[in-house]
Parts: sequence; C-alpha cells; structure tokens
Amino acid sequence: MAAISAADVKKLRDITGAGMMDCKKALTQADGDFAGAEKILKEMGLAAVAKRQDRATDNGRVFVKSNGKKVVMLSLSCETDFVAKNEDFKKLGEDLCAVILEKGYTEPNDELKSMVDGLIAIIKENMNLVSFTVTDIPENGYCATYVHGEGAVAVSIILKADNAAAFENDGVKELAHDLALHAAAYKPQYLCDSVVPKEYEEEQLGIFRAQVAQDEKLASKPDKVKEGIVRGKLSKLYKEVCFLDQAFVKDDSKSVAQALADCGKAAGAKIELVSYSVFMAGLK
Repeated sequence: MAAISAADVKKLRDITGAGMMDCKKALTQADGDFAGAEKILKEMGLAAVAKRQDRATDNGRVFVKSNGKKVVMLSLSCETDFVAKNEDFKKLGEDLCAVILEKGYTEPNDELKSMVDGLIAIIKENMNLVSFTVTDIPENGYCATYVHGEGAVAVSIILKADNAAAFENDGVKELAHDLALHAAAYKPQYLCDSVVPKEYEEEQLGIFRAQVAQDEKLASKPDKVKEGIVRGKLSKLYKEVCFLDQAFVKDDSKSVAQALADCGKAAGAKIELVSYSVFMAGLK
C-alpha cells in the first residue's frame, strides 16, 4: 500500500475540487494512483448527486448573457442562500449561459445537466437548472442586460432602430440601460396593450363593470357614460401593467413610449422596444 502524503491529498484536491477527506479516501482506495483516485471521486460524486436529488432548492440566482446575436436568460437554483453566493455557483451559471450560446441549445440536455451535477458533487448540495430562454437579437437590434443585487433579478431589453448607427449614440445606450432598470423595478406584465390577452382584458372589464354597477353615485348615469368610466379604468390599468404605457422610471412625467420617441428623435432614428424578459430567482 503506497503512503499517502498531505501533499498528494492537496494535489488531488486542487485537480478535482473535492473535499480533503474524500481525496484521501480515494487515493487510499486507488493505492496512490491519481487517475484511479479521480475515477473513484467521480463515482462517489455521482452517487452523492443521486442522493441529493430530492432536496428542495428554494434559493438560487438568475443570469443573463448576450453575444450580440442572441441573449440567454437562465435560472439556477440551490438549497441555501450561502451556496447562491458561492463563486463556483456563480461561475456555473455563467458557464451554462456561455455553452448555451456557443452550441445553440434551446432546452436542457445531458451536457448541461452534467455541468450542474459536477458542482453538486463538489459542493454537496442539490442544484437545479430551473429554466432558460434564448432570444434572437434582430438585425439593426441592440440588447441591454442588467442583473440586480445578488442575482435576484435579471433583465434583457431588445431595441430595434431604422438606423443601426443609433446604437453608437451614448444617449441611446443610456436609455437601453435605464429601460432594463425600469423593467427590474416595475416588472411589467405586457409590452403594450395590443398584446394583452383577450381573456385578461375581459376579466378586468367584468370587474370594472361590477364596480360601476355597485357605485350608487353612478346609478342614474346613462349606460354610455358608465361604459366610458369602465374604459377609463381599463386605460389606467394598462398604464400600470404595460411596459410602453408605464411612467418612465427616470422621468415619470413621460411614458416609456414617449421616452423612446424623444431619445430616437435626438439620435436621428426611430427606436422601438421589441421585447424584454425578466427572470426572478426562486421562481419555477
């Protein structure tokens, strides 16, 4: 039986990232052979991963990464807040985003799962690639990204202009960043009123009509007036839930749509907000 030194254990730990005791155990079993010890550690890690699969993963981080042509939004969960702040956990999320963009993945697969399992084996805490989305950035498009705090909220904003040179303008870049901040703060449900689902609209109209019908002050008003009040309530709601209709976070005297128009005019281009995405940590 080969003697296992502390230096050997440290060397194996540096190579694999596994715990000192596990490294010593693996080297002992492999009679000092590093390749054999690595194989044993991998087998031990896979077994440990299987044991942890049922543990709840209520913490985590969200990530966003763009390569100029596509943008990926990703949610990665773990068991504890401590691990969510771990540098290796952060690197895993960033590496997952990079691989997804590089290889054009659009859904979870064995390679991505193996990357997650590899860190589970080292950290010994369950983790889960909750979800990810990949969005194309159109020609003459520009993507701004933002991550709030300790990965609690991630945002991507995609703008399009009739003149690509507009995105070299500092004012336009600043607006794109501000729109990402706006989305992180207000988390709009819809881009604009034209994409609001009919079912949602009808549900809200039903609520507003019931409110008007129960208001004694409006009882004597003509139906046309009552319906006008209902529609006014709906318009006010859109200003709360639709991104383009919301008061702009940096200047609440104007809407987001107006801020876009003003910025575009100053830059000599028509700028559109074509899509956005908001990911929040802990949501399935």
